[in-house]
Amino acid sequence: MQSEIRKKLLDAFTQAGEQFLSGQHLAEVIGCSRTAVWKHIEELRKEGFELEAVRKKGYRILKTPEKITADEIRLGLTTQFIGKNIHYQESVESTQLIAHKLTAENVSEGTVVIAEEQLSGKGRLNRKWHSPKYTGIWMSLILRPNIALNKAPQLTLLTAVAIVQAIEEVTGLTPVIKWPNDILINGRKVTGILTELQAEADRIHSIIVGIGINVNQKLEDFPVELQSTASSLYIESGKTISRSALIRSIFSCFERLYLLYLKQGFYPIKVLWEGYAVSIGNVIKARTLTNVIEGKALGITDEGVLLLEDLSGTIHHVYSADIEI
Repeated sequence: MQSEIRKKLLDAFTQAGEQFLSGQHLAEVIGCSRTAVWKHIEELRKEGFELEAVRKKGYRILKTPEKITADEIRLGLTTQFIGKNIHYQESVESTQLIAHKLTAENVSEGTVVIAEEQLSGKGRLNRKWHSPKYTGIWMSLILRPNIALNKAPQLTLLTAVAIVQAIEEVTGLTPVIKWPNDILINGRKVTGILTELQAEADRIHSIIVGIGINVNQKLEDFPVELQSTASSLYIESGKTISRSALIRSIFSCFERLYLLYLKQGFYPIKVLWEGYAVSIGNVIKARTLTNVIEGKALGITDEGVLLLEDLSGTIHHVYSADIEI
């Protein structure tokens, strides 16, 4: 009940923009007493929101907190279902682990787990993902699409397109995608995506999309071994980026693409993905678990499988590999 009141309060401030909202108006919109409104206003202040209160005018939000909180994300969020249910924790072992537990509780599609810090964040092939506090975006998104099992990898590619579009929108930077799940700026990695599946023999129960974005790290914040290959939006733009604004943009871009995908299939996403892909048309090396294939990246299939033409003209279907450009 308390969380629902808080959501309605933040929705009202979002719609009001810079206008003042009276305590009486807020009480009527939210469906509670003016005393309850005042208590929620004080809770927002404790979270770091700066609110102006003017007699006979009411309240308005002047500044939001530096930390990411569920309330900070909801302020300005306009999606239908992505991010409407947020599980926020300051520090976690892994947002993916929490998301897996939540799926068993039948949480709604679009539920997001987000944390300020991951102690055991991971990427593909169980590689460690460096997730320091107050610098990046570490979150997991729960989906329940009615699609065939073999189409699940397409959602990794859809997520990459959504993140690229959101980064462009919020920062003005121009990221590119390296198949299957890396987003690069100036050749250095700023984002990783990990998609995990919960399924039965004939149907998908849920897909959990883990997203890690290096946002405001300085170079010295990365371990020495990553400083030549990793970057952040701050390093690339020279500006501190609002993480909550970027999260809201990701949710918006993702929801738009996801609804398009469910309605029209993968083809529109495929076209967008290939437009952002750095490897298409280039000679690359694909390191699979069993061998290394070198050749020209031709594109991806309708299932999201990479097509690689080697020097003999043989076209290989690459389902999982590390790519070197």
